[in-house]
Amino acid sequence: MARLLPGTRALRTFEAAARHLNFTRAADELGLTPAAVSHQVKEIEDQLDLVLFTRTSRTMRLTEAGHVLLEAAVDALDLLNRAVSRARKMTRGTALLKVTLDAQFATKWLMRRIDDFRHQRPGIELRFDITYDVRDFERDDVDIGIRFGTGKYPGLCAHRLFDNIIIPVCSPALLASGPPLNEPRDLFRHTLAHIEWSRQGVTWPNWSMWMQAAGVDDFDDSRTLVFGSSTDATQAALDGNAVALADFAMVANDLSQGRLVRPFELGIKVAPEFAYFLVYPQTVKDDPRIVAFREWLLEEAARTHGTEA
Repeated sequence: MARLLPGTRALRTFEAAARHLNFTRAADELGLTPAAVSHQVKEIEDQLDLVLFTRTSRTMRLTEAGHVLLEAAVDALDLLNRAVSRARKMTRGTALLKVTLDAQFATKWLMRRIDDFRHQRPGIELRFDITYDVRDFERDDVDIGIRFGTGKYPGLCAHRLFDNIIIPVCSPALLASGPPLNEPRDLFRHTLAHIEWSRQGVTWPNWSMWMQAAGVDDFDDSRTLVFGSSTDATQAALDGNAVALADFAMVANDLSQGRLVRPFELGIKVAPEFAYFLVYPQTVKDDPRIVAFREWLLEEAARTHGTEA
């Protein structure tokens, strides 16, 4: 009689425990207690009549059998996830298009324009996956995405949307009531905000870089406010608390509506290899929903590019 195999939940628990080699960290990831993780692992060992971990008072290691089972569990869970993703896409019909993108792009750019797409394409229903995580088109239930990066994604089509130009912005109230901003050095008397971001040797423009471009060589950046996201830095400017460096495309609407002003015209371009890209699997490039969204988005991006200084 064939021996029963562990179920999906048990395999996920074992995989997390084997990856962390720590029941407490595995429990935190899975939303369980360490005792529950230990119990499920013990059940698997009893069910298979195998010892999967060797434990001491300080360490935990996989046995040889544990390594074999971990490799199989990772492959099985990955295969199942991909199958579930394909099944969901098949059953939700051809009218629904799921778009994954980050919160900054969603709130500051796309959502201000999306009614136009819905008006042009009423037969396509859009749903959004708002996350800073990079989704896997084969494993996750998404069809198309907008990513910030280099555009080099194996197996994916990638369309550059627009260049990122970083400019200083502030609220009209701050400009009217605060110390005047007639030249770059006047910024020394204001609170300055920017984000801290670097990847592959490229640094997102900060106030030191902007001041250098403006010809100011004695700027002290020790009193600047550093935020983890562009959304937070921009909000500080909208609230009248700071002059922030912001991506022009992300604040274009705030500028046109008068919620923000641009005290100086000088802008700095992000390294050209980095930009927002529209991405989707090459295998679905002719899908009518993909084609419609791609054509509309690239046209909107071209309009944004045309308004940049």
